[in-house]
Amino acid sequence: MAIKSVSIRIEEEMLEKIGYVADYEGRSVNSHILVLIRENIKAFESTHGKIEGQIQPEINVKPARKS
Repeated sequence: MAIKSVSIRIEEEMLEKIGYVADYEGRSVNSHILVLIRENIKAFESTHGKIEGQIQPEINVKPARKS
C-alpha cells in the first residue's frame, strides 16, 4: 500500500492544542491525526456499514507509548 502525503490548513491555536494532546498520548502530531482519522472511519462504518476495498487505516497508525 502506498503512503500518500496530505497538506492541511490549520489555525495555530488548534495545532498547538493537537500537539499537546499528541504529546500527552506519546505520539507525534502526524501519528495522532492518523489515530483520529482511524477512529472516525470506524465510527462511520459502525453507522453506515463497511467501506469496501483494500483500505486498512490501522496499518498507518503507531500505538500509543503511554506508560
